[in-house]
Amino acid sequence: MAEGVFDRDILFVKNAAAQTADDQIRRRKKEGENAPGERLYGNVSENWSINGNPNGGYLMGILAKAILDQSEKGLISIFTANFISRCQAGKAALSIRPIGATRSFQRWRGALFSNGEQRMQVMATLSDVGTGENRYEESPPDLAPLDDCLMIPEIPGYTIFTHMDTRLDPDCSGWIVGDLSEVSEQKGWIRFRDDRPFDQASLMMIADAFPPATLASHGMAAWVPTLELSVNIRNIPKTKWLKCRFRSRFNTSGIVEEDGEIWDEDGELIAISRQISNFIKDEKFAHEMERNKNRV
Repeated sequence: MAEGVFDRDILFVKNAAAQTADDQIRRRKKEGENAPGERLYGNVSENWSINGNPNGGYLMGILAKAILDQSEKGLISIFTANFISRCQAGKAALSIRPIGATRSFQRWRGALFSNGEQRMQVMATLSDVGTGENRYEESPPDLAPLDDCLMIPEIPGYTIFTHMDTRLDPDCSGWIVGDLSEVSEQKGWIRFRDDRPFDQASLMMIADAFPPATLASHGMAAWVPTLELSVNIRNIPKTKWLKCRFRSRFNTSGIVEEDGEIWDEDGELIAISRQISNFIKDEKFAHEMERNKNRV
């Protein structure tokens, strides 16, 4: 499979000095490239930004790939990131190391650094890809057909939508024109515009790729920076499109949670997520969102 933009943008290596993207891709294919516990180097891309800042799920994808490349286990069961301070595009370094293992699980710790400061910390639990029981007490989201959904277009500063085809269901897109809902929910379809297949690293970004659920009920009046995001992967998707639903129910003391479900077109549960964010009323942000409204 040809390497796409996302593959290049999540690639960190042991020594990235003076290496082209093609050089890095070749190095990645070498067995034993990354020794456990050693730092990896690369660049945080501008290609996956939200309001000019690298998307948190994209940053998680960078660390997820680095850990998967070294772990003896093949499935990320739990991946939790704490976002310490804002990360900007540019040179960055990773630190990853195993911290314990049992027969069934292996646990890793990782961190991302830029400009001499730690920007985020992750804890990962990996397991073997298995074939256990599937029992679903919830169904995939009931979505309108793709052509009836609202595609988020390219918006300056929101480069993630240049590369992701994100379609909002009509039931939750009214906030764009000021028609607010009593329910804080976003749901819809998503795929890579270049039809890149989904893998575990990209699922981290998918869990953070939709507009915040609180926009549906509050409109474009608040900034919702992520404090912590946890993604649990249950299956590897095999379809081109994914069906997603994100719901917030409790917005108190400036903190709001968002629970997510990611399903494939075959009705298989792919991942669940929980995001904890700071809910900040922000007139400057609201003005910026209002300015972009007419682009959608």
